[in-house]
Amino acid sequence: MHAFEYHRPASSKDALGLAGKKPEGKYLAGGQSLVQAMKLRLSSPTDLIDLGSLKELTGIKISGGSVEIGAMTRHADVAHSTELNKVIPSLCAMAGLIGDRQVRHLGTIGGSLANSDPAADYPAAVLALEGTIVTNKRKIAGDQFFKGLYETALEPGELITSVVFQAPKRGAYMKFRNPASRFALVGVYVADFGGKVRVGVTGAGASAFRQTDMEKALSSKFAPESVANIKVKPDGLNNDLHASPEYRAHLITVMCKRAVEAALK
Repeated sequence: MHAFEYHRPASSKDALGLAGKKPEGKYLAGGQSLVQAMKLRLSSPTDLIDLGSLKELTGIKISGGSVEIGAMTRHADVAHSTELNKVIPSLCAMAGLIGDRQVRHLGTIGGSLANSDPAADYPAAVLALEGTIVTNKRKIAGDQFFKGLYETALEPGELITSVVFQAPKRGAYMKFRNPASRFALVGVYVADFGGKVRVGVTGAGASAFRQTDMEKALSSKFAPESVANIKVKPDGLNNDLHASPEYRAHLITVMCKRAVEAALK
């Protein structure tokens, strides 16, 4: 790990001010990805701007059919939110599948999305639930947020303040996870908004994406058999020691079918 300066701002305004003065610095949310990358010297920020004490960036607000979650809200808080469970139970269930207990109690939704790990769970939820990323500068539609491997639409120093999700009629998330890391080899989030279905996929490509063929089929008939025979092309899917592109393509169909079955229960 390279040497760095540590900062603990008292407010979002202070954090943004520090980011403006430290162009090679990085925001520190839960640290579950960044600190590990720093240990391996894959990342070497000159400064760490710790957001951990900023209560203004935490909390879950429900308004009608939408839910706003503060960027520094921990995965465990999302998983165990009684009020959120009444509106989007599938989002609570998904948060409960992230990593292990330590990761869920330290990791944050904003940190996960800013990192944009190709196997992270939240990106699938953002795409399926018509998510909007709110920053200190603007609102970014989920469909325009993920740009590639560990790449997002965020500009240097831009800070995620919250994420807004739309509540579906029903939904579910299913993932085939790596037994060691618990990251998704493939994860599929299905959300039925009543006549319109969105399907978010993570783990399969360089970044999360929507599966439009499955969306069309499920919008016509929300049933497992609607997607059972859809053949996903392996072109462009991840290829590593855990799974081939062909296997991941197969898993997209399997996990989507299981997600629909879960949503119908």
